[in-house]
Amino acid sequence: MSYLTRKTLLVFSLLIMFASCEPEKSPFDVSPSESMDPKRLEPPFPVVELPEGIDLESPTWKGIDLTPTAPVIPVSANEEKKSFVLKPGYSMDPVLSEPQIREPAAIQFDGNGRMYVLELRTYMQDLDANGELLPTSRISRWEDRDNDGVYETGVVFLDSLVFPRYVVPFGKNSILSMESNEDHVYKYTDTDGDGHADKKELFASGLGRSGNVEHQTTFLTWALDNWMYSTYNSKRIRWTADGVIQEPSGNPWGQWGVTQDNYGKLWFQDGAGGVPQGFQFPIVYGNFSVKGQWKDGFRVPYSLIKLADFQPGMKEANPDGSLNNVTGAAGNDVFRGDRLPKELLGQYFYGEPVGRIVRQVNSENIEGLTYIQNKYIDSQSEFIQSTDPLFRPVDMATAPDGTMYIVDMYRGIIQEGNWTQEGSYLRTKIQQYQMDDVIGNGRIWRLTYDGMPRNTEKPRMYEETSAELIRHLENPNGWWRDQAQQLMILNQDKSIVGDLEKMVKTSKNELARIHALWTLEGLSSLNVGFVRVLLKDSNPNIRIQALKASETLYKYGEKSLTADYRAMAKDSDPNVVIQALFSAYILKVDQVEELMKSTLALNSRKGPQLVATQILEKIEEAKKAASVKYAPAELALFTKGKSIFDSYCSTCHGPKGLGSPAGDGLIAPAFSGSQRIMGHPEYSVKTLLHGLTGKLEDKEYEGVMIAMNMNDDEYIASVISYIRNEFGNEGSFVTPEYVAQIRAETKDRDSNYSFDELIQEVPKALPPQDNWVATASSTALQGVGSTKDPSYAFGYKGWKTETSQEPGMWYQVELPDSHDLAEIQFDAGKEEFPLAFTVSISPNGNNWTEVAKGTGHSGVNNLRWKSDESVRFIKIESSEKGEKPWAMRNLIIYSR
Repeated sequence: MSYLTRKTLLVFSLLIMFASCEPEKSPFDVSPSESMDPKRLEPPFPVVELPEGIDLESPTWKGIDLTPTAPVIPVSANEEKKSFVLKPGYSMDPVLSEPQIREPAAIQFDGNGRMYVLELRTYMQDLDANGELLPTSRISRWEDRDNDGVYETGVVFLDSLVFPRYVVPFGKNSILSMESNEDHVYKYTDTDGDGHADKKELFASGLGRSGNVEHQTTFLTWALDNWMYSTYNSKRIRWTADGVIQEPSGNPWGQWGVTQDNYGKLWFQDGAGGVPQGFQFPIVYGNFSVKGQWKDGFRVPYSLIKLADFQPGMKEANPDGSLNNVTGAAGNDVFRGDRLPKELLGQYFYGEPVGRIVRQVNSENIEGLTYIQNKYIDSQSEFIQSTDPLFRPVDMATAPDGTMYIVDMYRGIIQEGNWTQEGSYLRTKIQQYQMDDVIGNGRIWRLTYDGMPRNTEKPRMYEETSAELIRHLENPNGWWRDQAQQLMILNQDKSIVGDLEKMVKTSKNELARIHALWTLEGLSSLNVGFVRVLLKDSNPNIRIQALKASETLYKYGEKSLTADYRAMAKDSDPNVVIQALFSAYILKVDQVEELMKSTLALNSRKGPQLVATQILEKIEEAKKAASVKYAPAELALFTKGKSIFDSYCSTCHGPKGLGSPAGDGLIAPAFSGSQRIMGHPEYSVKTLLHGLTGKLEDKEYEGVMIAMNMNDDEYIASVISYIRNEFGNEGSFVTPEYVAQIRAETKDRDSNYSFDELIQEVPKALPPQDNWVATASSTALQGVGSTKDPSYAFGYKGWKTETSQEPGMWYQVELPDSHDLAEIQFDAGKEEFPLAFTVSISPNGNNWTEVAKGTGHSGVNNLRWKSDESVRFIKIESSEKGEKPWAMRNLIIYSR
């Protein structure tokens, strides 16, 4: 090596050494623009042409300005911080940002204060939402281990997700989540402590829906009443020691955001509607209309961004280009912390990412009715504004440290691909400012106030016993109270019941008393005498909570509470009266209509008047709906099944299908939300025909399910059809013919089933896996952001052929392992069902055996067969020409 070469290497090494000694640049000081093409900043800037055929005099387009202009430039988090316009004394500081996270859309904290971040990494990565349903989104988990206020340590807890809808911490190292276009909620657990989920278990079903990614279920939330609520779903679910149950509710009308106040009042955040929903009354009692609940001017946002870059177009633009009507709200929080000024406590906050604002909402309760208004309407302002057009507040939360955290997606496009298509107003504005270039970022901010430092105590609830968790119920921060309550219920340690009862009776902390009450309820340790004492409490909030908690006792058979509801309907507080009416109505107590009428006659206040009037209307509507809800044959089965259940089955299974209490357990399992009942109907038919003894999924029940085969096929079909369509369940009906078929197949059986034996016989739905290979002879695109992916057949989005169905069109699935396949089920919708089709199976994909043939019809299609062959391939093939395409969604493959 020459001297010159050695000298050059020495200099190069020294340069590297000195460079490495420079302090590492904080991610909060790195601008995303540093990794972007610098030429985008150079003129000439893009000339955006108006779409062909538009009407420039229409409200959407009139006045549009597409003058070539400089692009929107992303800046570092610390630079963005300077763009916030805050009220005096407040500060915003980043706690986590890109590149550690990308496209954050929601956050949740677990019992040890670790922050889970929902990263929607496929959201609007270009103008056409290409790849939006690719499995590349994730849920990460972050910690501030050095307690400096920055979340520096993270792991990818769950990866390869298709646009996940939410993250719910659910005990130590476990979360609940659901992917887009799916119907199932899964529990994911890290069993070995390495920070990555390695176990997946079905938690609940029936919570999904179809639609674009902005219009599907979000924000599953465990509320004060121990039920879990989500957007869009007209039902609620609940974990119990005996399984997950469910009940119907009103329509929450929410889109992105669910939160609660200190008294369990739920708020759902509407998206396109731009306003809070569901806040008037508990959604479980239905939907009630209150005129003027959003006060005049509530829909007017006060934005500092003047780009007129929103899909309503110029009709919702002020003369200066700012937004004049809320149009894209997202994320919400009722602040319940203790490290911001007291005037924020109990106030509702939500983001309007199109207007780049965070709004604070004032609530006013007048005679039991709630009316809301922008806190800063008089000054034509908002709680938080920004001059950075990339500020996109999409979620917020009360944090363990007592402050508020705000999730900022920090991106150019914030409306889904349906609204950015060719020819749309919004597309032209995005192109004008080159906003589609700004992707893959995201920040999480902490809001603080001068002189009120964050709480630096780190939660360690997963290391605490239930007895130790009780003290957190008195914490001034609602996050600590919620987490402690949930963990005590998950623990199911009833040794703490005495301490909880003492807290309810003697604590001077109203909120501690309320949480202790609901913890008792969640431990199945309430009794009617204890509740009746609380119904006489001097505090109306305690009386309300006691009424709500008593509903659980009534559902399990404590019908004597009817008299209490009647008495409480005469309470001096209108909010207590309203709750008594709700409880009587939802439980369908005797003479509930007379109770409503007497309340109308005796109580002139607005709230009771409105509620009683609208409940009477709902009762009449329900009577009319019941007469047309089912086809005549289904209605006959349902009616007969209800009569049989009420007179016979309810003794053990409970009048509301929740099981009848017996000591610390139940006489028989609950039907509400039961995966066994709502799974393959063969399970229920064989159980009724031949009985069932022993443990069910490792749970002991006091009662024994005796054989009911002395009853005819219609009797069996009626009972099963009823329980599959009552108690919050929605399932297919079982026909007498199907019962007869199973009866014939099992005619030689002369003993009860054990659970393990029965489930070996019943066809089991194979859960779709990433390593399944779905192919088809023809596959159509299924909306914006989709690809021609046959595997959509397994979810709500569905699969269909590109053209009208023809003989020989096929759909095939290759499984990684061999199975004894027995049945398929799919939903074909109203018109796009296969006129005729066959099912063939194969061990290798080459040698096929036709095992079944059938004719299609609208709705759910089933085809069963018997085969002794264990196979890896299944093919469904059209055998008749039709005018419509062939479609399938929610495809289920069953095996024995």
